[in-house]
Amino acid sequence: MSDHSVSVCWLGSGRYTQPLDETQTKKWAALTELGVDMRVIGFSTDLRFRHFFQSAHFYLLPELPAAPLRYLELFLLAPGLLFWLALRHNIQVIVSQSPIDGAIGAFVKLVLRLLGRRVALVVESHGDFRVSIFQQRKLSGARVYSALLNVCARFALRHADGLRSVSGMTRQQLEAYAPTAPMHQFMAWTDSAAFTEKSRAVPLSKSQNVVYAGVLIPRKGVHILIEAFAQIASRFPQTMLYLVGDAWINEAYTQQLKAQVEQFGLRSRVVFVGAVSQQALAAYLGRARVLVLPSFSEGLGRVLVEAMLCGTPAIGSAVDGIPDVVQDGINGYLVPPGDVDALTHRIAGVLDDLEIEAMGARAQAFAKTFFSPEAYVEGYRHLLDEVLSGTRHDRQPAAI
Repeated sequence: MSDHSVSVCWLGSGRYTQPLDETQTKKWAALTELGVDMRVIGFSTDLRFRHFFQSAHFYLLPELPAAPLRYLELFLLAPGLLFWLALRHNIQVIVSQSPIDGAIGAFVKLVLRLLGRRVALVVESHGDFRVSIFQQRKLSGARVYSALLNVCARFALRHADGLRSVSGMTRQQLEAYAPTAPMHQFMAWTDSAAFTEKSRAVPLSKSQNVVYAGVLIPRKGVHILIEAFAQIASRFPQTMLYLVGDAWINEAYTQQLKAQVEQFGLRSRVVFVGAVSQQALAAYLGRARVLVLPSFSEGLGRVLVEAMLCGTPAIGSAVDGIPDVVQDGINGYLVPPGDVDALTHRIAGVLDDLEIEAMGARAQAFAKTFFSPEAYVEGYRHLLDEVLSGTRHDRQPAAI
């Protein structure tokens, strides 16, 4: 595909800075290889509307302070904006980045059809869209909210011309709603160069650091990790736990975690790092003995791949898309979600393992075959070619 007369609009609740951060800059620069006009509807990181061009045209809504308000804003403002873009710039493909956002794309697609305009709709899924928002924070009226989300997802997937999953779990979930829609599976973008361009700062066998990376929300099971770390802390007095990620998406949970650390007497052993750039994350992972992702639900767990690119093995919950990446006993270990004793055992085992360098090498080799920027762009190229041609060539995920 190399036709700038083709216009594609990505629609979702993602947040973008102006100018784009380094990771997003690389992502959208890579996607220019598609040779299409690219437009993006999302959120800014402040209370301002923003429109700018940086590899793609970005149309950003103000970021309101609560998730329900942002969804309301998206559903009120995005349909009109998307409809205007479709008419003004001849949008031919709408890529909705979740089945919930996909309802907006489906609505605009149907309105345009009444005007004699054909627009293809692609619906993506990056996680368990049915429950993930409820595992991030407590919401009042959760039952009503869940029913509305389910209606939106069914409406979107009924009108989808193509689907994109990031893991076997998300693929199965999409297929349960839309079993006949063309399906493509490829991982979300990661700035792989940030994790491979420098050698490790500390050899794996010399490191004693345990790292978690991700937002601090209940779904991620960080409280389970702190409890497991407390059980091995006295045995491994040099080991530190670094919690890397946004601590203020769910402030109540963050305060709960800090109280838990105090309760176990671990204030000097557990560091709340906060949100960092991909380059800074690579530095933490390059000093880690192991990355731990104890989630209760996870679409794929991109940070697992990022850790492995640094040569760092991973311990993850045996749920959803995590087993697509973590091969138990080969490049890391799988544990039952919520099982403190199993997680404690595996962390201690990694810290004791005299052959950990071999596991790190296997992890890095796996990650380099699992993701590449070239494969990411080709995934979109095949997906867009298919929905534009209206033919189906269901691409199975590569063997891993």
